[in-house]
Amino acid sequence: MASSAPSRVVETLRDEILNGTLAPGARLRQEDIALRFNASRQPVRDALRQLEGDGLVNLVANSGAWVSKLSESECFEAYQMREKLEPLLISRSIPNLKPAQIQRLTELVSEIERATDLEQFLRLDREFHLLSYAGAAPGMLREFVERIWNTTQHYRRAFAKLSGFATSEVTHMEHKLILDGIVRNDSAQAERALEAHIRRTRVTLSEHKEIFN
Repeated sequence: MASSAPSRVVETLRDEILNGTLAPGARLRQEDIALRFNASRQPVRDALRQLEGDGLVNLVANSGAWVSKLSESECFEAYQMREKLEPLLISRSIPNLKPAQIQRLTELVSEIERATDLEQFLRLDREFHLLSYAGAAPGMLREFVERIWNTTQHYRRAFAKLSGFATSEVTHMEHKLILDGIVRNDSAQAERALEAHIRRTRVTLSEHKEIFN
């Protein structure tokens, strides 16, 4: 395989983890991955290390690799951190967002509301939130938020199923409130709406402990 082997493995496995093809806790065997991609072990190891850095894979020394999985307490802690950190990140982002980015955010709110497929909804929702942070300078905060988004992807999928994503007027209204804060350069409003948006997911997940079994 060409020198792009690690990037090809990373891209494919990232997509399969984020879209739920590979479930949390699924074993990732290096030999199986190498055979699948016609690659040697070293590119596969490099790819798994990169995915670990992205929060998508857990590597255990002398044991193997697994798709990241959170316990109930870990998931709630992750959402509590998101409640505090993402409003801070969006407040840093808003003053620096470009008109084209704000236009795309506006389009995404409408596209999310029209989504009828779960994976389409999740893809658009992810694009909306991560784009809303794009004005923040690269650094620890932005990197950590993106990593925790990867780690909690499975639980957003579970929430979307529980809340009935296609008919959830509350979700759509929260997105509109976040967008309105962005458009009017009102960071305080966007922060409040975003914090409530994340908290509602955490509370809903806490009522459905079967997700973590």
